[in-house]
Amino acid sequence: MATTGKLDVEVKVKSEADKFWNTILDSATIFPKVCSDLYKEVEVLEGDGRSVGSIRLVHFAEGSPIVKSAKEKIEELDEAKKKVAYSVIDGDMMKYYKTFKATLEVIPEAEGSIVKWMCEYEKASDEVPDPSMIRDFAAKNFQEIDAYLLKA
Repeated sequence: MATTGKLDVEVKVKSEADKFWNTILDSATIFPKVCSDLYKEVEVLEGDGRSVGSIRLVHFAEGSPIVKSAKEKIEELDEAKKKVAYSVIDGDMMKYYKTFKATLEVIPEAEGSIVKWMCEYEKASDEVPDPSMIRDFAAKNFQEIDAYLLKA
């Protein structure tokens, strides 16, 4: 019997919320450039890569454990709330998870922002570990983006 679960992480960043959010929307261009240790390439297969229905193929960097690629579909986008949700619909991750949906939200604060990332998943089998390394990957990604924005 497969199991379902949720994981989340909050990362406090020094970057202003609008600036961070715009970088998230431009992830197909920015992520491989800024986080080359994490991403090899992000291809936009359908749509513009930043609106509902867009499909992206994410190629992870060399040395990425287990997962080399993931095809993601943007399911929800709320510009006002700086929130996006996407599902993994194909790629190596589907060997491990029947379903994998993640939500990312950028919340403005007096100084900087909070970046919230949450995923809901269903494992392909009980032997599959919780996706804690994916959560840690997301947190590292946000820290690297923040460092890049603060230098820009």
